Amino acid sequence: MDAIGKLALVGNQMGFEPAEETDTAPRPSGRIDPNSLAACGHAPAELRRAFEAGTPAALTQAAPHPAAGLERNKGSLGIHNAAMPGGQRVALLKTLLTSACERDCCYCPFRARRNFRRATFKPEEMAAVFTQMAQARAVDGLFLSSGVAAGGVRTQDRLIDTIDILRRKRQFQGYVHLKLMPGVQRDQVLRSMQLADRVSINLEAPNTARLRRLAPQKAFLDELLQPLKWVDEIRRTQLPRGSFRGRWPSMVTQFVVGAVGEDDVEILTTTRYLTRQLRLARVYFSAFSPVTGTPLENHAPENPWREHRLYQASFLLRDYGFDLEDLPFTQAGRLPLEIDPKLGWAQENLRGQPVELNRADRHSLLRVPGIGPKGAESILLARRLSALRELRDLQRLGINAARAAPFVLLNGRQPAYQSHLF
Repeated sequence: MDAIGKLALVGNQMGFEPAEETDTAPRPSGRIDPNSLAACGHAPAELRRAFEAGTPAALTQAAPHPAAGLERNKGSLGIHNAAMPGGQRVALLKTLLTSACERDCCYCPFRARRNFRRATFKPEEMAAVFTQMAQARAVDGLFLSSGVAAGGVRTQDRLIDTIDILRRKRQFQGYVHLKLMPGVQRDQVLRSMQLADRVSINLEAPNTARLRRLAPQKAFLDELLQPLKWVDEIRRTQLPRGSFRGRWPSMVTQFVVGAVGEDDVEILTTTRYLTRQLRLARVYFSAFSPVTGTPLENHAPENPWREHRLYQASFLLRDYGFDLEDLPFTQAGRLPLEIDPKLGWAQENLRGQPVELNRADRHSLLRVPGIGPKGAESILLARRLSALRELRDLQRLGINAARAAPFVLLNGRQPAYQSHLF
């Protein structure tokens, strides 16, 4: 099988792992363009249909089939349109060095005991085919992961070798997101950080007990969490000497949501620790979808609205000064699906105590629906020149004024608004 055929074989199974930020990701600051994608990878209109139907079936798509040309074949090869942390749009090849794996994770399409055709690249082979695709302008960046073959240490060596060839022999200057394997050693983490723009290892579950049910052969603390701690330690204590960019890469992780009974309190408790203590750039959430030939093949798929709400809540914890106690969890420890968590908090806390925008500090401004970090800074700057008196003043600052109106005062007066907008 040639290299393109191998990419197609792997690419059809790679949808379970999100690839980088979406620059139209939902933020608690306001509405989403109905033609854009949410952080969970679905358009808001699709999410609405799924919510009304009470099932994620409306979002299920057949896997693309290989086609003759690179351009037509992008989806099945694993090429995805992605947005970098700075917002630049790139065509990202998301693939595996091998789809063979010795681990038997209960949800994973690449698990050891699943019967399907595998594909394996040598480091030079992967570097060569990626270079060809980059020269053909089919791709701009690489997201490289792997099944675990001959142990995590050996697999990580092969991943590092691939990126080292790309960087040093083939002079690739573009974006690389490199996965860290379970059981990776500290010096391998350091070398991966020197070569990549972003590194990650998937925790998959929020704690040891949940991981035991999802991926029983993995050790939560020693194999998965420890490499994230090493990345944070290296970034805090060492200068980025020898790194490709002259700076340390960002770090992310992912949870599988809805496979083993975990609640949102568990997920977001770990998320808060990761973003505040280990300084992860973000946490990804992947709504569980059953895969034929796995122990969870008969488990119901998770509603994508749950994934969507987790993203919104994680942004509140990371960027808006919210804590777990502020989030509107149900008695079952879940976020309500019918309302975004920031709006739910505001309806409970700001209806009777609206925020005076001409006097509020940044922390209070960020509690208002329709106002994000940039909007809060704009308000603080604008009111130094003159008082904010009308919703039009907020609109000129790029703030979702209609969303904020029920919860604010402008010069002591609550602005008129149409309640049906909410």
